[in-house]
Amino acid sequence: MSEKDVIQSEVATFAGGCFWCTQHEFDRVRGIISTIAGYTGGAMKHPSYKEVCSGATGHVEALQIEFDPSKITFRQLLDIYWRSIDPTTQKGQFCDIGSQYRPIIFYHNERQHQEALASKRALIESNVVAHVLVDILPASPFFPAEDYHQKYYQKSPTRYELYHAGSGRDRRLKEIWEK
Repeated sequence: MSEKDVIQSEVATFAGGCFWCTQHEFDRVRGIISTIAGYTGGAMKHPSYKEVCSGATGHVEALQIEFDPSKITFRQLLDIYWRSIDPTTQKGQFCDIGSQYRPIIFYHNERQHQEALASKRALIESNVVAHVLVDILPASPFFPAEDYHQKYYQKSPTRYELYHAGSGRDRRLKEIWEK
């Protein structure tokens, strides 16, 4: 492999409610190298699912994405992110209520920060939604979730489909984005 063939990947981190659904959404995208479900945004080191679910750690369920910017840009990832969340609430996403499910864009450098701010501004100016309550914050330590959460939609497809169908996610996304 020549130096020219080495992929110069980037990392993006998004919180958008349940990481099972977020991971499933992004795993289908061309240019994504890998995704990891996990926790970020809190002070505790190496929190467990049970600790994060308590809402007391300050962490959110999030997805860390490694992507190939020659195949998909951060801006394109932002577009996918916006259309996979309800940007009008900070109290959770869909059936998952609590601070651990709030939507946040975590940026890893100043370019990502500026692109995230610009995409939020563009969404606000589009008048698609009345208000956008998604925070844009600097990336903080990311802790991978337990193995049984990784690619949950593949490991437990029936349970995942039951959860996804019952979450109200598809109905709400259709209400917001198909106007």
